[in-house]
Amino acid sequence: MMKGKAVLAFSGGLDTSVVIKYLQDKHNLDVITVTVDVGQEDNLKKISAKAKSLGVLKHYNIDARQEFVDSFIFSAIKANALYQKKYCLATALARPLIAQKVVEVAEKEGASALAHGCTGKGNDQVRFDVTYRSGSNLPIIAPIRDLNLTRDVELKYAQKHSIPIDTTAKRFSIDQNLWGRAIEGGDMEDAFSEPPDDAFIWVKTKNLPEKPQYLEIKFENGIPITADGKRMKSIELIKYINKKAGANGIGIVDHIEDRTVGIKSREVYETPGATCIIEAHTDLEKMVLTKHELKFKAMVDAEWSWLAYSGLWQDPLKSDLDMFINATQKRVSGTVKLKMFKGSLRVVGRKSEYSLYSHDLATYGAGSTFDQTLGKGFVELWGLQSTEANKLLKKR
Repeated sequence: MMKGKAVLAFSGGLDTSVVIKYLQDKHNLDVITVTVDVGQEDNLKKISAKAKSLGVLKHYNIDARQEFVDSFIFSAIKANALYQKKYCLATALARPLIAQKVVEVAEKEGASALAHGCTGKGNDQVRFDVTYRSGSNLPIIAPIRDLNLTRDVELKYAQKHSIPIDTTAKRFSIDQNLWGRAIEGGDMEDAFSEPPDDAFIWVKTKNLPEKPQYLEIKFENGIPITADGKRMKSIELIKYINKKAGANGIGIVDHIEDRTVGIKSREVYETPGATCIIEAHTDLEKMVLTKHELKFKAMVDAEWSWLAYSGLWQDPLKSDLDMFINATQKRVSGTVKLKMFKGSLRVVGRKSEYSLYSHDLATYGAGSTFDQTLGKGFVELWGLQSTEANKLLKKR
């Protein structure tokens, strides 16, 4: 007889499939699985069937796509969130939401434990554990981490227990949602080896359009509301930009990343939509915010990105930073025009009713309203301490 119930965040992949069996066999627990749809485009019926074939007590499919966009992706856009100036935090943003849903199911089901399939090497264990602990006092079971399991051991265990594993999982570890796709493992663990073209699904690497393509994104209070003049629901808008940018070779990120646990890892991502939206949002902010706001906000954005990456979504500091960021977004409304050509991306135009850019002040032409004679006194005072310090050094 089983001695209790564990609720497991279940993706249908190798790790979480193996975890079901470990929870049943080693911990003598009934397992309730939860799959949270954050736009990963998996076959949820297939995942549900797989969970049931592995003998779970009950399976939940939860559609959290809208919540993911409204409460997580939009916050990341406003914060120009790029960890180490590269990674758009796709997986990092989804984990607290998934963990939150697991806690809700555990409460409803009167569970005795929470479980996940994270390794002890990655960031996801932090994101799951901190969210679990913030919302529950139940013990956390993480067999992959607790038993120090390697991928080879997992594959053998899966084979022994007739757990079906797809061929991609044998080559790479994939995590995907609406905001990005992460590809790890296999040949890519050699940091000098170029990722194979077939690792990519969203971003085209061959036969790209021969002419540049343009993309216009309109923002309102820091949030994208239209693409190419078409107003769409938020999920559709992100999908539209993902598809268009990916078709033009935009959005492959390949970099060395500092994980929370201290390991440096080679990470490869496909983030076409996120790349375009954050690039456009950052540019629009430069037009409507003062240089003082921009300088301070860059520090806030970097801290926000670090907190989100490091699994500290629940920390009060993140909420504090959100309040500042949201206050800055009241004027971040306008349209940005991007030019995409064979993998290159650049902003080629922007406009806003809150623009601090004045043609009459900036022009070198006849219509200039800027009084150049003011420059002489300004420059003298601006550099006063620097020039005095240099004179003193020369005297000595």
